[in-house]
Amino acid sequence: MTNYSNSSKIYKARTIGSFFLLAFLAYGFGRNLFESETQSTKYIGAIFIITNSVIVLFIGILFRKTLFIYDVLISNIYFITRLVESIALASIVLNLIPTVSISNDYGYFFAMLILGLGSIPMCLTLHRKKLVPTWLALWGIIGYAIFAFGFLMEFFGEKWSMYLLIIGGIWEINFAIWLIVKGKQVEKTTNR
Repeated sequence: MTNYSNSSKIYKARTIGSFFLLAFLAYGFGRNLFESETQSTKYIGAIFIITNSVIVLFIGILFRKTLFIYDVLISNIYFITRLVESIALASIVLNLIPTVSISNDYGYFFAMLILGLGSIPMCLTLHRKKLVPTWLALWGIIGYAIFAFGFLMEFFGEKWSMYLLIIGGIWEINFAIWLIVKGKQVEKTTNR
């Protein structure tokens, strides 16, 4: 049986896990409401979308503290990935300005492409440093690679992303649950 004692180095594991799940909900609800024809509903959707962007940014800030211990370059890449993702996802809100017309999809496609590409090195670090079980790290590497490819193809007019994001999306949910479940043990060890 493998001992994941190094997982004690995951800073704020339960918080990060919770943020992964909250980001799904905030963007999902926000995007759905933002596409409404009613202006007041659009504003509520915009609040959810901006909330998602703040959550995504905090994932980058908090997880950077863990990655920094193992690889400074990877920690910076992951932080920048989450920063760009949060800005790109929030760009849809600019459509509330009457003179602005930004595609609701291109900001999302770009954000997800950057997330996929920038998360591969993070998952490699999780694997190399044995911060998570091997199966979880490898699933993340493969899932994000497929995920990124799907969103890259969207820019070439191929509607593949909805099919190719499933593996990466389910990984994020499983990773979040793993962080929440293992978090109590992790945070006790970190507080010593």
